[in-house]
Amino acid sequence: MDYRRRIPSLTALMTLEAVIRRKSFTLAAAELGVTQAAVSRQIAGLEAELEQPMFVRKHRAIEPTAACLCLGTSLAQSFANIADTIQSIRSSEKDVVTIGATVAFSSFWLLPRLAHFRRENAGIQIRVVSQDTRIDLNAGDIDIAIRYGTPPFSDGTVIASQNDAVVPVCSPEYMRARRSPELSALDEFIETDAQDRSWLSWASWVEKTGRSLSVKPSLRFNHYTETIAAARAGQGVALGWRLLIQTFLDDGTLVELGESELAADDHYNVLLPLRMRRTIAADHAAKWLTAALHR
Repeated sequence: MDYRRRIPSLTALMTLEAVIRRKSFTLAAAELGVTQAAVSRQIAGLEAELEQPMFVRKHRAIEPTAACLCLGTSLAQSFANIADTIQSIRSSEKDVVTIGATVAFSSFWLLPRLAHFRRENAGIQIRVVSQDTRIDLNAGDIDIAIRYGTPPFSDGTVIASQNDAVVPVCSPEYMRARRSPELSALDEFIETDAQDRSWLSWASWVEKTGRSLSVKPSLRFNHYTETIAAARAGQGVALGWRLLIQTFLDDGTLVELGESELAADDHYNVLLPLRMRRTIAADHAAKWLTAALHR
């Protein structure tokens, strides 16, 4: 498509957008670094080409016409998109992309997969912020966050979600030493005492699965990473969030006890801040996270 024949001078259009926004030929001229006469010539030329007035001239004031306002809205959106794209192109490929997630998600899911991303995107530097308290996307220092919960979220846009399931797990050595093929009161139960109750407790698991089982954890941790480390070390049975511990199931350091898995209530969500700083690096990382989460 030949845009040159369909679109007026870009200089005239940028001048028009400035005049609409500043509501003054004089102020628009100062912003653009030209004279007021130059602004007037650009607007007059645009009006001649479009064959209709853009402004109603009043005493010491101008009033945009309906056609002017319609064109101005389109120009403002288009120029904003162009500016964002140019900034993205200008951004260095060595931009630092900051990814925020819980300690467990960062340790168990994200870190084992980062090597693959870095091989494909050698110029991008990754900074991982791991914390179990809710990450504030409005603070402006996180480019992408992985948050467990149910959208929508007031501070971010969800671009990908993945569900999970919970199943009891233990080490192969513990499995071989067990006296019963099913969970029983004789088992050593490992509990995670997290403040965030989206982490399923043994009591909740028993209730949701309808089991008549008395569970008295003999080992407790306040971080899920320690809970899983203890289970891998043969210290007992832990609740395994399948998406997080799949690496350990694959390498054989954890095994499932054969119990029915329980679908988790919420989802892992990849979030972009509402006021996201757009860069090529952040775009690449967001697309990679989305694809990896869905594998």
